[in-house]
Amino acid sequence: MKVCVAGLGLIGGSMCMALRRAGFKVYGWNRSPEALNYALKNEIIDGVAENFRGYDAVFVALPPEAAVEFMCSADFSEGTIVSDICGVKSWVEERVYSAPRSFRYVGCHPMAGKEVSGIKNACADLFDRASMVITSSAVTDAAALDVIRELTKAMGFARIVECSAEVHDRKIAYTSQLAHVLSNAYVKDAEIENCFGFTGGSFQDMTRIAGVDERVWASLYMLNAGNLTEKISSLVSSLNEISAAISKGDRALLEKVLKSGRELFEAGRENIGGDDGIFVKNLK
Repeated sequence: MKVCVAGLGLIGGSMCMALRRAGFKVYGWNRSPEALNYALKNEIIDGVAENFRGYDAVFVALPPEAAVEFMCSADFSEGTIVSDICGVKSWVEERVYSAPRSFRYVGCHPMAGKEVSGIKNACADLFDRASMVITSSAVTDAAALDVIRELTKAMGFARIVECSAEVHDRKIAYTSQLAHVLSNAYVKDAEIENCFGFTGGSFQDMTRIAGVDERVWASLYMLNAGNLTEKISSLVSSLNEISAAISKGDRALLEKVLKSGRELFEAGRENIGGDDGIFVKNLK
């Protein structure tokens, strides 16, 4: 199978390395030459994609707007499987299906990353303990879906989670985007100054993702605005509930509020899929 990865950043570069580790021939394309030259020099790819014809599968590891522009303008061979790895899926899916395409589209979202970006931080084992979310709809080609499942397994992912684009965007607004929003807001407190010696695991967990690229994340937030603003409102309501109990000096109420959060967390941790058409398959 001949595979191309378009976009050689952290995720795209890691996909190339994971696929080559599994024995695939992988060709790369990038909008700027620096990453492409680095990938060639360090044997992250087998060669440069001069065009996009002749590939069995093309992974598009670009930001949402750029990914859609690429998929809707590139010249693919008839029937090529094209899969974006964007952090929003409904917006991408709607635009791909807005006109007839020569390629077969399958949406993906690797649930892996680092606080740093760029191909120099890519690694072959980035996905080894991670989930790959694969989205599909009534018009998704079943054979293309099977190929993406097999390539996901080959890249070393620990599990596959399958759902619709709509479910993905609702879930990701909570599990990823809201966490980034909260981290960004948390570090804006003036108390962040001169904290050395006062920080432990909790602080590190809360601030680890505050330094991500605002251009990338602003795009993701805007393209999933409805889901994300709903989750932010829910978070604000929960914070106000805790603040009110503390302000009143009502320990019993505070314990009740905190207990409800603990119980919801424990119940949610035990739920491994089955609702909303979510299907989970462990690969290891």
